[in-house]
Amino acid sequence: MQMTDVHGDDWLAREELAERMIPLIGSLRRERDVITSLHGHRLLGLSATGIVEVHDRVARLGHAPLALEDTLAVLEAVHALAPGAASIDVARLVEGRGIGALEEYLAEALAPASGAVAADPTDVVLYGFGRIGRLLARILIAHTGGGSGLRLRAIVVRRGSENDLVKRASLLQRDSVHGSFAGSVTVDEQAEQIIANGTRIQVIYSDDPASIDYAAHGIHNAIVVDNTGRWRDEAGLSQHLRANGVARVLLTAPGKSPLKNIVHGINHGTIEPSDRILSAASCTTNAITPVLAAIDEAYGVVKGHVETVHSFTNDQNLIDNFHKGDRRGRSAVLNMVITETGAAKAVSKALPQLEGRLTGSSIRVPTPDVSLAVLHLTIARPATKEQVNDYLRRVSLHSKLRQQIDYVESPEVVSTDFVGSHRAGIVDGLATIADEDTLILYVWYDNEFGYSCQVIRVLETMAGSHPVVLPARRVVTLES
Repeated sequence: MQMTDVHGDDWLAREELAERMIPLIGSLRRERDVITSLHGHRLLGLSATGIVEVHDRVARLGHAPLALEDTLAVLEAVHALAPGAASIDVARLVEGRGIGALEEYLAEALAPASGAVAADPTDVVLYGFGRIGRLLARILIAHTGGGSGLRLRAIVVRRGSENDLVKRASLLQRDSVHGSFAGSVTVDEQAEQIIANGTRIQVIYSDDPASIDYAAHGIHNAIVVDNTGRWRDEAGLSQHLRANGVARVLLTAPGKSPLKNIVHGINHGTIEPSDRILSAASCTTNAITPVLAAIDEAYGVVKGHVETVHSFTNDQNLIDNFHKGDRRGRSAVLNMVITETGAAKAVSKALPQLEGRLTGSSIRVPTPDVSLAVLHLTIARPATKEQVNDYLRRVSLHSKLRQQIDYVESPEVVSTDFVGSHRAGIVDGLATIADEDTLILYVWYDNEFGYSCQVIRVLETMAGSHPVVLPARRVVTLES
């Protein structure tokens, strides 16, 4: 493995290097369940020009430049070691390591898993196939690799029309916000299945979760992900557990007490095998809780108010019409709509130390995706904008919250730039305001895709299939 310190300026040469990476990236995913990235930006599924662009992007974000030759060398070394399931950040492996140290590190970190037999996959059923359900399906299909981890087996919906199956497949194939599905989607009408990149997804029509016989479809010990929001308490969600073939349930909405509301990165360590019903909280709670946790640890949060500027959702009316909720009957595409949010209070379910310290409100705006949370905080220790931004930037790069928190400094970014972000929230450093004990942070979040990625992480934790993370994340403080 030969390392170099400079980027080549020859575009064709760089493109050729990227083309050589594509089969390695794909093979690692298919055969070994290894996902590769550069500072959290995934390489899987990218074209040659996309790989070159990611290298340039991470440099623009302030990271040390990484030559494509270096990335190719690391991918070749990892492929030769044939490791087990892992999430490998190539850029962070290279940082601060010479060639000898990197080779030794890779051999030591990956050798124990080399040649490991893939664990049995965990069956997943999506109960409801709306905005979040279809994004979860896309992610699960993309993660299907060497046979371990999570395996999407079925979706459960109410039949909407005679050509329901074709319409469901079309909605998976095409999305006005997130673009076309990366691959092939067909239907087997006789078997009532959607086939996406070779994954056969059984479509089950039912309005009674307790009566479904999943085992009849070869589904056993499944985790049911309830995306409907129809039930949010233990009594309602426990209906799923009465179905044949179901072991556990995950709700993609805030759950009512005594259900655990899990924000991955914060309190996922509290998940026990005995927890049969869990909640993945809300998109906003997932976006703001990691940032609040980082600020509370460094500065101490005395109190605060969270204002969310939130994209409209499917429960609002397109044009003025009756709605049981206040103001939500007015046209979502023509108005800003003040509404309530429980996200601020829900933070304390993951961060008990902030109980009673936060208030919250929300404004729905005429955009289909990506929202913005404004955190107006009173802090115990004084701060400057430069100090806070440097701390949060390092948290996003190196800490245990780096899957949850991203950081950006650009005078040009707007909401659509964050469509498809894998992070729960992205701190906009240029918008930070700090004045002694007052701190105002602006946090962008893809309230659909970013939240769906958090749900997948909770699912992986429940299934015990979260991959090994290399290099290991470290503790980040104000001083280090």
